[in-house]
Amino acid sequence: MSLRVEHLKFAYEDQKIIRDLSFQVEEGEFVSILGPSGCGKSTLLNVLAGILKPQGGEIWINGQKAEGIRREFAYMPQNDLLLPWRTVLDNVCLYGEIHHKKESVKDQALKQMERFGLQGCEDKYPEELSGGMRQRAAFLRTALCEANIYLLDEPFGALDVITRGDMQDWLRTLCSDLKKTILLVTHDTDEAIYLSDRILILGEPGEGIREEIRVQEENRTRDWLYEQGSLRARIHRIIKKE
Repeated sequence: MSLRVEHLKFAYEDQKIIRDLSFQVEEGEFVSILGPSGCGKSTLLNVLAGILKPQGGEIWINGQKAEGIRREFAYMPQNDLLLPWRTVLDNVCLYGEIHHKKESVKDQALKQMERFGLQGCEDKYPEELSGGMRQRAAFLRTALCEANIYLLDEPFGALDVITRGDMQDWLRTLCSDLKKTILLVTHDTDEAIYLSDRILILGEPGEGIREEIRVQEENRTRDWLYEQGSLRARIHRIIKKE
C-alpha cells in the first residue's frame, strides 16, 4: 500500500511539533526518518497509527482518505511490550486473539517461526529470551496484524551494537521477502543508510522535512556501509544544520 501525508499538523498545547508536513511513501518502499531529538518523529508515527488525532492535514492510503484507527498500519514501538506471563507463541498471537482469529493466526505464527528465527522458542517466556530474540518476537507479532504498512519506532534502539547490527541484517533480508511498505524512525544514521530506499530528515519541531536523500545502492553489504563516510557526514551536517 502507498501512503501520502498532506499538510499534517499536530501540537502539544502551544508547542507545534508537526506543522504543514507533507511526504509520500510508495508501495513496497522502505523510508527512514531521521532528525534531532524532539522534532516529532515518534509523534508522527502515533498520528499515522491513529493513536493521536491530527489537528490539520490529511492522510491517504492507496488514494483513499484515512480516518480514525487505521488497520492498514502495524505499529512497533522501541520496547517489545511482550507480556511476561504469556509464552512467545501466545504473545505473537495476541492480535488474532483480540480479533477472534486465534486459531488461524496461531497456524500462521507456527509457520513463520523459522523465518523469524524463533523456532524452538514457541513455549518459552520473554524473560528466557535475549534482547534480539524478544525483538524478533515483537516483529512477528507486528507481521501477523494483517497490515500492509509497518510503522517501526526505533525497534533496535535498546540493543547493543553487535546485536543491533545482526538485527539490521535480518530485517533487511526479511523485508525483501515480505514486500511491505515500511516507515522507520531511527536515531542511527548507519541504520537508515543501510536499510532505506529513501531517508527523510526532519528539522526542528514544526519545521518539517529539511531534506530528502535517496539511497540507490541495491547490493548493500557491511563493507559498503563502512565506505559511506561522505553520505554519513552529509546527513550529519543536515541534522545539525551546518
